[in-house]
Amino acid sequence: MREAIARAELGDDVYGEDPTVNRLEQTAAAIMGKEAGLLVSSGTMGNLIAMLTHCGRGTKAIVGTQSHTYCYEAGGVSVLGGVMLAPIRNADSGELDLDELKGEISAPMDDHFATPSLIVLENTHNRCGGSPVKLSHLAEVRELANRRALPVHLDGARIFNAAIALETSAKEIASYFDSVTFCLSKGLACPVGSVLCGSEDFIARAHRIRKLLGGGMRQAGIIAAAGLVALDTMVDRLAEDHQNARALAQGLTLVAGINVRPVPQRTNMVHFDIDGDASSAGRFTNAMKDRGVLVSHRESTAFRAVTHYGITRPDIDRTVSAASEAAAEVFGD
Repeated sequence: MREAIARAELGDDVYGEDPTVNRLEQTAAAIMGKEAGLLVSSGTMGNLIAMLTHCGRGTKAIVGTQSHTYCYEAGGVSVLGGVMLAPIRNADSGELDLDELKGEISAPMDDHFATPSLIVLENTHNRCGGSPVKLSHLAEVRELANRRALPVHLDGARIFNAAIALETSAKEIASYFDSVTFCLSKGLACPVGSVLCGSEDFIARAHRIRKLLGGGMRQAGIIAAAGLVALDTMVDRLAEDHQNARALAQGLTLVAGINVRPVPQRTNMVHFDIDGDASSAGRFTNAMKDRGVLVSHRESTAFRAVTHYGITRPDIDRTVSAASEAAAEVFGD
């Protein structure tokens, strides 16, 4: 990727003149089965642009209670677009509660209430253990949306992980959605960047929103060059991350004081809790760091470990050993 960045042919992307960006956007759109793509700085920006493009002020976007768009994107669409977020319960598998969804979109039109304008799904689902959401559920949501002529957006930050887990293609997953954002970083190992894909008309309107948010970049081919390498070389190897995550989960299950959260199907994430309280969690984090292992301490006693490019099976074995030592240090013999 660094070599590709150094060699990248550049132009001014604000004027659509960066050939490397143009090639990335066209490649990404083709992979997703969409007409056009738009390079953005992050998945959060991609989701925000998508929601601002789909939704009018005073309408509501329907999201999952555990979704990234609801929990981790600073309420941006409400702050900047006057769009209400209407949360629907997520099951442990990441699926939306369809009865709640039906109620949210089927209520009679009433001037007292915000009008539904969008449904947002996530796949794989971060807070639900990295679970891949089944195609059958996507089809059910799409059918419900069609009844009200509602667009559906996918936060597909890790859509390629979902495709591998579901033994399908990213294009098949994206076919249930009007727009999709996916990350070039995370599993695809780029230093920065995401791509928003949709119809030509949608991306034309999204391009203006990107400008409004200050997201226009000049010689952005240095970002796009790494993205092209990622799409060419990093997708198939994600299966290795899933194998390593399964090995990590199995190893941590054997450590006293660590409780691995089960998932219907594991991808590249391992969510676990430790015994004790928040103070214990802090000591465990520091003990792991002292042993050269970084894990994400989320809230209270909850942790998330994510496997990715550069993490090998020996690293997994070392992590399990470090966790065993750290747990013994925190909880005693």
